Amino acid sequence: MYAIIATGGKQYKVAEGDIIMVEKLGLDAGSAVTFDQVLAVSDGELTVGCPTVAGATVSGTVVKEGKAKKVIVYKYKRKTGYHKKNGHRQLYTQVKIEKISL
Repeated sequence: MYAIIATGGKQYKVAEGDIIMVEKLGLDAGSAVTFDQVLAVSDGELTVGCPTVAGATVSGTVVKEGKAKKVIVYKYKRKTGYHKKNGHRQLYTQVKIEKISL
């Protein structure tokens, strides 16, 4: 059984027991989280929502929050002496999927 959920402007295919990294939710480790934007659920046959599946939820627990690896952004314009180096670390929340309910 798997489901497709939407959170943080992205879509994730999840199954029970999966650990996923989503955009920062601002919750403490060990707290429960419920995703109610379930786009599709497959339990032998695929149920697709319009736009979401009515009554379907995906629940899980927060494992940890953290920052991803640093991405270097380097801007450069030739002949003008302009260059700028910048780094970015995206914040994330790691969630363990516990249950998919219809």
